[in-house]
Formats: sequence, C-alpha cells, structure tokens
Amino acid sequence: MMLAAALACKASPKLADTVAGSNNIQPDVQQTVVCKYVAQLISEYNYKKVPLNDSISKVVFDRYIKELDENHNYLLASDIKDFERFKTSLANDLKDGNLADVFYMFNVYQKRYNDRIKYSISQLDTRFDFTRNETFTYDRDSLPFFASQSESDESWRERVKFDMLNLDIAKQTPDSAAAASKGKSLDPKQILTDRYKNLLAQSNKLNNQDVFQIFMDAFTNAIDPHTNYFNPANAANFNIDMSRSLEGIGATLGVENDYVTIKTIVPGGPADKSKQLNPDDKIVAVAQGKDGAYQNVIGWRIENAIALIRGTKGTIVRLQVIPKGSSNASKPYEVSMVREKIILQDQSVKEEVRTYNSNGKTIKIGVISVPAFYIDYNDYKSGNPNYKSTTRDVKLILDTLKKENVDGIVMDLRENGGGSLMEAIDLGGLFIKSGPIVQVRNPNNQVEVDNDEDPSISWSGPMAVLVDRFSASASEIFAGAMQDYGRALIIGTQTYGKGTVQNAIDLDKVIKPSIVDRISGSASNGKKEIITGSQSKYGQLNLTIAKFYRISGNSTQHKGVTPDIKFPSVIPMNKYGEDTEPSALPFDIIAKSDYSKVGDFTGVVPQLTKLHEQRMATSDSYKYLMEDIADYQKHDSEKSVNLNEAQLKQERDAEDAKKTERENAKRIALNLPPVKKGGKKPKNEDLDFLKIEAGQILTDYINLGSKYSNSSIPANQQ
Repeated sequence: MMLAAALACKASPKLADTVAGSNNIQPDVQQTVVCKYVAQLISEYNYKKVPLNDSISKVVFDRYIKELDENHNYLLASDIKDFERFKTSLANDLKDGNLADVFYMFNVYQKRYNDRIKYSISQLDTRFDFTRNETFTYDRDSLPFFASQSESDESWRERVKFDMLNLDIAKQTPDSAAAASKGKSLDPKQILTDRYKNLLAQSNKLNNQDVFQIFMDAFTNAIDPHTNYFNPANAANFNIDMSRSLEGIGATLGVENDYVTIKTIVPGGPADKSKQLNPDDKIVAVAQGKDGAYQNVIGWRIENAIALIRGTKGTIVRLQVIPKGSSNASKPYEVSMVREKIILQDQSVKEEVRTYNSNGKTIKIGVISVPAFYIDYNDYKSGNPNYKSTTRDVKLILDTLKKENVDGIVMDLRENGGGSLMEAIDLGGLFIKSGPIVQVRNPNNQVEVDNDEDPSISWSGPMAVLVDRFSASASEIFAGAMQDYGRALIIGTQTYGKGTVQNAIDLDKVIKPSIVDRISGSASNGKKEIITGSQSKYGQLNLTIAKFYRISGNSTQHKGVTPDIKFPSVIPMNKYGEDTEPSALPFDIIAKSDYSKVGDFTGVVPQLTKLHEQRMATSDSYKYLMEDIADYQKHDSEKSVNLNEAQLKQERDAEDAKKTERENAKRIALNLPPVKKGGKKPKNEDLDFLKIEAGQILTDYINLGSKYSNSSIPANQQ
C-alpha cells in the first residue's frame, strides 16, 4: 500500500483546458518517490520541527508563487484565484508524493511566460514615440497581479519600448561604433528579435527536474532557510563547490547557437593533454567508455551536456568535435580521454603581501583570501594525505608568508558563505594552541564541544579577520572563535547570522532498492536510459540537524559576529542576512565553554578606531565608498524608468559622467592613473579600498603594541 501511495499521481481538474498549447510538463514516478522521502525526512529529523499541516501548506503555496513570478510580470489575478484551491492541500501532496497540482500551476505559469515573450516579439513592428512623457514600472513585486490581459499587454508594451529605447541610446556610444566596425548588428529590432526568441527557446527547454527543483525550494525554505533539496545536477555542483575539485576532462563549457562550446581548458587536465581540443571548439556528441553509443548534444541545455562529460576518474569519455572556425556541416573528429580529478585552483585560497609605511618603518602584511571552507571529503575519508582542504591550503600559505617575514596576517573572509564545519574547527586550530572552537546542540538539547586537539600553531603573530554581510556559517564560527579568544581583531560589517548545521543526505543511499527497481521499470517505458557520468539519480537533501554556538555561549543565529572595528556595509543589511528570513531559527544563548583567552583587545580597540576614523575623515576613497552606498540605496528604491528618450539620455549621460569622475577619483586616491572615457582599465588592478584599510588597521595595531600592557596584546604562543 505504501508503494502504491508513493507512486500515485492524482489528476488536476481543468489541466488540459488551462495549459493547452504549452509544453504541459508532467512529473515522473521517480520525483513522486523523492518528494515523499524528502517530506518524511524533514518531518522526522529536521532540527526545527514543523508539522506538515494547513498552516505550513499556505506558506509553501505563497513561496511557490513567489518562486514562479516574484515580480508579478506573468500570472494574472485570475490564475492566482484558480490556484488558491491548492493552498491548504500542498502539505498532504508532499506527504503523499502527489505533484500534479504543483505541475499544473507551473504549466499555467509557463504558458503565460511564453505568451508574454511571443507578445513582445509581435510588438517589435510598433513605431514607438520616444518623445512622449511615459514611464515603465519594472519593479512590480509590491503591485497586485495583472487584473486583465489588457493590463498585462500594456505593461509588456512599455517593457518592449524600454528595451528598444535602451538599444537606441546604446547605438550612440563609442562602444557600439566599435561593435559595428566588427560587423555586429546594431539594429534594435533584430537584436530584440534574437533575444526574445532565445528566451522562448530556453523556456521550451525546461523539464520536470526544473519544476521539481523550484517547488522543493519553496517547500524546504518554508521550513528553514538552509534545509535544501538539490536535484542531481545541482547536487553535483554543490559537491564540486564543497571540495573545490571535480572529476572530468578539465574544460569549462558554454552554449552558443545551440552548440556546446569549449570556453577554457584547465592546464594539465585531460583536455589539455589530448592536444586536440581548443577554446571555441564545438562538441556535437558524447559517448561513454570505449564502445558506448554517441548521444547527440546539439540543442541541449549546458547542464545536461556537462552531466554526460563529467564522470568518475579513470573512466573513458569520447567526444565528437567540430573545430573552431569550421562550418557546422563539417565532419566532426573524435577525441577519447580518460577522466581525471581536476583541482579548481582559481577557486581556492590565495595570498598576497602588502607593504605599509608607518612612522618610518616598513610593515609587511600578508592577506589570505578564503573564498569558502572546502574539503575533498572522499579523499580525506580514503586516507589520502594530500586531500584538498581550506586548512591545508592556508597552512601552506602561512609557511610561505613566514619565509617572506610578514609582520601580520589579515584573513579575508568577505563573501565566504561557509562550508565544512570540520574545516572551520581545523582552521581555528592553526592560530591557537588547543581548546574549544565551537559548540553544537542537537534537537535533544545535547551540547557537544568541538576542540582543536593539535598543540601546534602555524601563526602566532598579529592577526585580523575581515568580514562582511555575506560572511556566514563556518566563517562566523572561525571569526567568532578568534574574537572570543582575543586572538584576532575582527574588522568589517556584521556578518550574515547563519548559526545552523546541515547534514548532506545522498538520497541514492536512502531510497529502498525495491522502490528503485519499481521506478526504473515504471519510468523507462522501454526506453534506453541515458547514461551520465558520476551524477546521482535522486539528488541530495541538506538537512538542518543542529545549531552551533560560539564558545562564549552566544548563538550566531540572526546576530552573526559584530566586528571590533566597523566598516559601512556595501551590502544592504535589511535585504540580506538571517534576520531577514521569516523561517529562520531564533537567537539564543547556552553555557560558555571552558576556555582561556589568549589576548584582550579591549584596551587597544578605541585607539585603533580613532586612527581609522581620522583616516576616513580625510579619505577620498572613503567618501566615494559612502557615495556609492547612497547611490545604491537611491537606485534600489526606484521602481520605474522614464521612456522619454531625450530625458533618459540626459539622465544616463549625467550618471555616466559622474561614475567616470568617481572611478578616476578612486584611482587617483590609490595612486593609479585615471582612465579616459571608453578606455580599457588595466587588468588585475587592486581597487579594494576596504582590504587596504584592514591592513592599515593591523599595521596601526603592530605599531601601538609596545604602548599597551601585555593584557591588551595576544600572547605570542609558540
């Protein structure tokens, strides 16, 4: 009976009538089972216990509508009224694995979307009057859904007029003149025709995995912001991001005119070693192993083609390729490669050394940029001593920086959204002798203290940690521990406030074999299954299983980490952060851990803040930063745009002139030459004023060290 219920798929009334002419995407049997399992796992094991009842059903419903049409551009008020019959039934649908209602709503949405794009194409023959004083409201999320088709038509007519006006103004710029000299079309009608047709083509490539992912996002985010389901393609990308490595051929791919095209080739990877592949080559077909059948990938979505090309290291993949510059009708040649593990070095920890002159002394500051807390868990688990991880990479960099005789270290964790909890603990251990790093509380209120057990210290000198609003999770664990120990100055803005722990569940290992067999038989309908590389079949559930706390006892949930020395936030604090999430868990406090501080910045922070503020009072860079923030806030509050060409062009020209002036003023403030309008900026220029100032604050600290008692300066542990 359970199996029958799991595989059932109820019919939605009026489905055929409402979505006639659309793709009419339908769920498959596999998704009904995955849905049922995910709902059960969340109900029974998620840290936040949320019953699947009418109340949560309404939240899921609202989130799903928002996921589909957040800006109220496509659906009509009558569609929403029709959908409301499902408002209290979605929770039961989740428990039963019934996805018909969900797909019904999506199919209505997609029909509306395609109709709006087709309507836009039909408007391209209109002779728009750009002298009229008319506005286009592009931000509609606070407005009601369209009351009628005619109201939607008028809004979309204005949208097409705005797109046309944008291109008409752009034709008058030096960049467009240069594009025309290279043979690129400047005809707004042709450009928009191609653009809209591409949007339509992309819409028609959507499949049931896309719909399922959208709905599961709405469901999981209704529970808490960090419980997530990933379909197989997204699960693969998540795990690549976590390990900073992948198994494949070592090439980045894109799609151009329906052809899967090589964009870049990783040095030393299989594609590079083959000596047969180059950027802009087109891949037309992919086969597995020495004698597997080729699958044509022309017209495929890029993620589907990538799933065929990636695969387990040591396995063979064969490609049929048309070389760059050749006609699409050319006969492709074959390239056979053995997949390897590819380390994504450009997404790993990096370092630089900055020099500061202060009171006649030269101070060298090593800046270590940490983009994430990653670990190749499979390599680690298998006992490979050279597994890829944040801590191992930072340790090697610290060894290098010590040889360069740096005086201090800035750990740059800006926009680091976290990652491995184990890595946060191990990284903290590089800077203290031993002791607790984080506390973790499970749903039964049992608290586990995770310690650094390694007595060695990789860096014992002065240190600062630079954070911003997007520093989250593991970043907050590390920054919070360094602050609680008095080991490092925390500089920047209040962090994100994610204080929850997730466990990744591979659903391929959870769904029972008997059901898998039944799915395979039901879903295939006699068709041969498409063989991909190492991608999973059922995806992954990241389940919130615990909350973590600082060793001081404070949760980072909602409040994050408050810096010792604060910078203004470029990222809007009222739009991003755990405290903006309605389903987020609350802030709370538990007992502090047993730890001993190694330093105390209380005495030195006021003087460092004073020196920082004195610099900012006369700093052009700081003034321009504040102007940038004010401009962002101004533009963020705008919801419409002028459709009078003369007026809009005047506004744009004034804004461009102001932007150019400000950019050059920033460059001059950083002792860089100005750039002429239309000129190219030199590559790899460092205009990161906040990073430079963080190094200056640490330099001040080093200079002030002798003026303060030992209790104000972290102990030099050896």
